[in-house]
Order: sequence, then C-alpha cells, then structure tokens
Amino acid sequence: MIGPEFPAVLEAAARGDEEAFGRLWNDLQPRLLRYFTVAAPAAAEDLASETWLGVVRGLDRFQGTEPAFRAWVFTIARHEVLDWRRRAARRVTEDMPAYGLPEQAAPDDPAAAALEDLSTRAALAMVATLPADQAEAIVLRVVAGLGVDRVAAIMGKRPGTVRVLTHRGLRRLAPGVSQ
Repeated sequence: MIGPEFPAVLEAAARGDEEAFGRLWNDLQPRLLRYFTVAAPAAAEDLASETWLGVVRGLDRFQGTEPAFRAWVFTIARHEVLDWRRRAARRVTEDMPAYGLPEQAAPDDPAAAALEDLSTRAALAMVATLPADQAEAIVLRVVAGLGVDRVAAIMGKRPGTVRVLTHRGLRRLAPGVSQ
C-alpha cells in the first residue's frame, strides 16, 4: 500500500505524472496478475493490460481513498474477466499455461524469492481448482486485500454470500477436508 501519500500520488497520476502512475501500477500490478491467474489464466497479462487502460481512461474522474481505489481497479478487472469469458464462449480456444514467460530481474535474495514464488504459484493453483465463485471471492479477499462489502459489490453478491463462498473455499483447501 502507498499509505498517507496516496492522495498526492493519485492527484499527480491523474495529471499525467508517469512516476506517480508507476507507483500505483507497482502497488497493484502483482495483485492483479494473481487475480487473473485464478480468474482467467490463459489471458492474465492481456487482461491486466486492459484493466490498466480502463484505469487510465477513468483516473481523472476517480475520487476516493486508497482502499476505494483498489476496489475500483478490481471492479474494472472483474469486468474485463467477464468480457473475456463472454468472448471466449463465442470461440473455441485452448488455454496455454503461463509458465516459461520471462520474469523480472532477480531481487536481492533469488533463492528466497524462488521459494516464495513456488509457494504463491502452488497456492494460486490450489485456489484455481475451486468453483469459480469461491476462487474469485478468496482472491479478492486475500490477494487483493478487499473487505467483504467491497468484494460483494464487485461480484454483485450480498456480503453474507461472499463470507460463505470464502469460508467454503477455504474449507475445501484445508488439509484433510474432502468435498
């Protein structure tokens, strides 16, 4: 999260400051990619790009807090997923794994980063095996860090439904629980 500097960063980004927009992008892009890896793995990078185009188009009209901005971005992302699913339903496609794509340069501790990446990929792969609505609720709550009310608004469901979906999904993922 950007923190107390968020209003100034948002205002600068809306005025066209590339560095400020870069801060917004750096903060949310990894979370978006994780969301898309679960929601639409074959098109994660493309959907993230389309989401950021939507953000750029509406950035000058957005007003709100950092959590509201995050929810706004993930609302755009969800609309991109729904559009992608509608387009995909019209044509036959074959999902291609996103493995083997070039990664960013190694951070200070490549071994630790590699283990963390494997753990993240394994966790996302497990979440992706859940029913779509449970997987989406978990990713929006845990990866995107959104509250129940915001996730409910994004998914078009009631908060209680989001709680149930999240609970059921996490129970299915728990060791020793079979359903």
